[in-house]
Amino acid sequence: MIRGRRAWATAIAVLTVAGVAPTGAYAAPAPPEIPGATATPHAGDALPPGWRIAGENGRSHLEWRAPEPVPMGDARVEFRANGALVGVPEPQDDGRTFRLPLEEVRTTDLGDLAVEAAGRRIDQAPGAGANRKAKPPAPKLPPKLPAGTVDPGKPGTYATTTGEYDLPGVKLPGFPERVEMRGVVVAPKKAPGKRPIALFLHGRHATCYVPGKDGEASGDWPCAKGSKPIPSHRGYLRDQKLLASQGYVTVSISANGINGQDWNAEDGGAQARSSLIRNHLGRWADWAAKPASAPAAVRKGPKADLSRVLLVGHSRGGEGVNRAVMDSLYQPPAAQDGYRSKARWNIRGTVHIGPTIFGHNPVPDVPSLTILPGCDGDVSDLQGQVFTDGTRGVSRGKALHSSVYMVGANHNYFNTEWTPGQAQAPADDDFWHDEEAPDPLCSPGAAGRLTADQQHKAGATYIAAAARLFVGGDDRVRQLVDGTGRRAPSADPARVLTHAVGGNRSAGFLPDDPQGPPKVTGARLCDAVAPGRSACMGEKDPGRSPHFAFWRPEHEAGRRAVALDWKKPGTVARVTPKKPVSVKGAKSLALRVAVPPNTSGTRFDVHVKDAKGKRAKLGSVKIDGLPGTDRTSSHWAQEVRVPLTAAVRAELDLGRIAHLELTPLSSSGKAWLMDAWSWKPGIPATPAAPLTRVDIGRLTVKEGDSGFRTYQVPVRTTGKNAGTVRLYVIDPDTGTSTGKLVKVGPGTAGIKVEVKVEGNKRYGWDKAYDVLVKAVQGTVIGADAGGVLAENDDPMPKVTVKPVADDVTEGSPLTWRISLSEKADVDIWTVAQLIPVPDGRPELSTADVDQEWLSQLVEEVPNPAIPLSEVEYGTLWTTVEAGRTSADLTVPTIRDQVKEPTEYVRLQLTDEEDAPLGPPFEGTVRDTP
Repeated sequence: MIRGRRAWATAIAVLTVAGVAPTGAYAAPAPPEIPGATATPHAGDALPPGWRIAGENGRSHLEWRAPEPVPMGDARVEFRANGALVGVPEPQDDGRTFRLPLEEVRTTDLGDLAVEAAGRRIDQAPGAGANRKAKPPAPKLPPKLPAGTVDPGKPGTYATTTGEYDLPGVKLPGFPERVEMRGVVVAPKKAPGKRPIALFLHGRHATCYVPGKDGEASGDWPCAKGSKPIPSHRGYLRDQKLLASQGYVTVSISANGINGQDWNAEDGGAQARSSLIRNHLGRWADWAAKPASAPAAVRKGPKADLSRVLLVGHSRGGEGVNRAVMDSLYQPPAAQDGYRSKARWNIRGTVHIGPTIFGHNPVPDVPSLTILPGCDGDVSDLQGQVFTDGTRGVSRGKALHSSVYMVGANHNYFNTEWTPGQAQAPADDDFWHDEEAPDPLCSPGAAGRLTADQQHKAGATYIAAAARLFVGGDDRVRQLVDGTGRRAPSADPARVLTHAVGGNRSAGFLPDDPQGPPKVTGARLCDAVAPGRSACMGEKDPGRSPHFAFWRPEHEAGRRAVALDWKKPGTVARVTPKKPVSVKGAKSLALRVAVPPNTSGTRFDVHVKDAKGKRAKLGSVKIDGLPGTDRTSSHWAQEVRVPLTAAVRAELDLGRIAHLELTPLSSSGKAWLMDAWSWKPGIPATPAAPLTRVDIGRLTVKEGDSGFRTYQVPVRTTGKNAGTVRLYVIDPDTGTSTGKLVKVGPGTAGIKVEVKVEGNKRYGWDKAYDVLVKAVQGTVIGADAGGVLAENDDPMPKVTVKPVADDVTEGSPLTWRISLSEKADVDIWTVAQLIPVPDGRPELSTADVDQEWLSQLVEEVPNPAIPLSEVEYGTLWTTVEAGRTSADLTVPTIRDQVKEPTEYVRLQLTDEEDAPLGPPFEGTVRDTP
C-alpha cells in the first residue's frame, strides 16, 4: 500500500530527447520491484510490489504484475485506489500482467492501490492480515429442509441422443476476429410433437490449451498453432442429458471467440454474447421451419418449439442470456448488435449460475432463477443477486425472480470442463485456498464444501426446476425456489436456501421504493453502496453481502435497506412507506431479512398498523445466519413469512396498512431488512410490459487548439411510454459522481448531458467524461455507461538534458537540468540508468553518496562498497511537474576522510525497454583538497 501523489495519475509521457526521436520511446519510473531514486526523495513515492509505469506502442500504462498467473475468469479485474475505481486493465499474454492506459485512469490520487475482482483482493494472499495461529471453527451448516412434493432432479423417461454442429463463424461489432457458431445438442429420443428448447452459454474462461502440457492455457483467439480450443460448451452435458430425458431439446453453445476478445468491451461482452445467442436461436427457428436444412445433430432429435425457450447462462454467460432476453423484447442499437433479424422465439425464463451483471440491468418481466455459489472464488461478491433485487419496482412486478443460495459450491464445478480431473484442458478450484490459513467453510475438504459431483448434481436439479416451473408451468416446483423452505432431494447433500420477489407478491415495504424512501424509526435507512457512515455495512462487518454488490458510482443513491442494530430486546424498528399499502387477498407477509453469518437465534416479533392506528401482532420469526467466513459473501437475506390471520381477526383495514414494525427479542444483534411483501401462492401470467429502453453511447472527439467546444453525450431512447432512470455524471478530475432522477420517453425532456471540452496546444492525457444510467421505473437499460472522450491532439514536448553542476568536490551534489521545449498539462517523467564508467576510470561508489538517497536503490547498503552502476536497482527518475518546463536530477555526494582519486558517475536516459535515448552523460567528483 502507498500514499500516492497526484503525479501518479498523470505520470508518464513520451520522452523525446533533443535530436533523437525514437519510435515508441517512453520515460518511465523504475518498476516497483526496482525502486528508483528521485532528485528529492519523498516518503511513500514508490509503487507497491508488482506495480510500475510502463510504455508500449506509443502509450503509457499503469501496470500490475502478479507473482503467479491469474486464471482467466468471469469477474472483471479492476484497479482501485483508496477504494475507488481507477479503471479496468487489459490482461497480457503472460497471464500475469495487467495494463491500464494512463489516459483511462479515473482518479488523480493513486493511494492504496489494489487489484480486485468482484470485490475480492487478488493482489493479496488469502487471509492476509488474519491471525494464522488461531484456527477458526467450522461454521455450522443450515438444517436439512423438508422435501418438496416434486423432485425435478429425477431423470425422465426418454433416452437421449448427442451430437454437435459447427457452422461458419459470425462477425460481431467491435471484435476483429470471427466468433465460432458451434453447439453440442442433447435431445430426447422418440419424444412426440414439438419440444421446448433449453440453450446453455458458458462463461469467461481460458480459450485455448496445448494438449499434453499441464497448465498451459491461454486467452488467445483464434488459437495458436499447436493448441486447441477449450471445449467449455461441453461442460453441461449432464445438465443437458437430465433435461433431454424430461423431454427438452438442449444445445450448449461455444463462446471462446468472445472470451478471447471481450476484455476491452465496455459491457464486458454482454451485447456480443446476446448477439451470439440470438444467432443460434435464429438458426434453430430456420431449422424448425425447414427441418431438412438442419445439421445432422439437430435432425436426430424432435422439432424444437421456439415458443418455449429457456436460457441458461454461467457467469458472464448469465449476463449474456439476460441481454439476449432484453434484445429479443426491446431492439438494441443496430451499430452495437450482431444479429439484425426480429426475434422468432419466446423466452419463458432464464437461469443464471454464479453470474456477472456489470450493468446492474436485469430484465424485470421475464422470470429468472439465479444460483449463488456460497464458495464462489471468481464472482465472489455474488453480484448475481441483482437479478432478483434489481427488478423491484421497475415494472409490473409479476415475474418471479428467485435467488438460490448454494452453501459449499464454488464457481467452476458447475462446468465439468472447468473441473480438475474431469476437464480435457487445465482446470482448477477457483476458491482462493491458502494452506497456511485454510478457510473452515470453503477450502478443499472442509465440512461444508461440496465435491465437484455433488455440486454439479445440485446445479442440474435447480436448472431442471426452473425449466419445469418457467417453461412447463408446474406450480408445484415453486416451493423449491421461492423461499417457502422446501428442498429437492436430488440436490442432497447440498444445503440450499431460496428467496424470491415477484410472482404473487404484491404491494409491500420497499426501502428503495421508486416513489420515495419510507420513514424509518428505531433503525437506520442505509445505502447499499456508499462511503462513510451511511453505508449498510461498514469496515467492522466481516465478509460481504450480495445485496450490496458494487456497480460503478462510489455512492449509489436510491438503493437502500433498513439496518437494525440493537443492544437490548424490545427496540422497535418501524418502517412507514410514503403511502399505506394494501395487503387485501394476501395470505402472508413475506420478509427478506439478513443477519450476520454464523449467528443463531435472532428473533423478532412482527407487527403491522393500519392508517387508523389499529395494531396487530402477526407472529414471531427466528433467523439463523448462513455459514460464512471473511472470504465469503454470506450476509444474505432469508425469506420468512408470517400469516395475516391476526390482522384479519383484529379487523385492521387491510387496504391501508401504514406501518411495519420489527421488535427484536434477542438481547442484542444486527439485521438488515431488504423488503417485505404481501404474499399468496401461485404465479400469475407475466406478459412483458412495453418498457422504454435506454442505451448510452460514447463520442470520441479531438480537444482542439483553443476555446471551448460543447458536445452532447449520445443517448438512444426507444419505446412508447415514459419512464424514469437514475443518471450519474462522473467528474473526470475527481472520479466522484452526481446523480439525479430523469424522465425519459415520449413527452419528456429525456437525457441531455452536455460536455464542454477546452482546447489548447499543451500535451496532456485524453479526458473521459463518463455518464452512467440505471433503470428506476418503466425502463430497461442496454448500454449502462458511455460519455464523451476528448483525445489529446498535441505532441509531447522535446526533452533536453544539460549540466548544472557536473564537476564538483565531494560533499556537493551533482546536478543536471531536465528541460522541456514547452509546458505540458501532465507531469513528465524521465528515467536515467546508472551505467559503468568506461576506460578504467574510478567510479563513484555506494560509500560516496548520501545513504538515505542510496536506500532507494538497494535493499541493504552493501559492505564493502560497490560501484553505483552495480547496485541492484540502478534507476533514477525525475518529474517535470505539469505547468513547468524543467526539473533537476541530483546525485547527492558526501564528504569523507578517505583520500581518493577523482571519481566519475555515468548515466544513460532510457525508454521502458532500457533502450538508450541520446548519448550518455557523466558527472565528476573530486576529492576534498
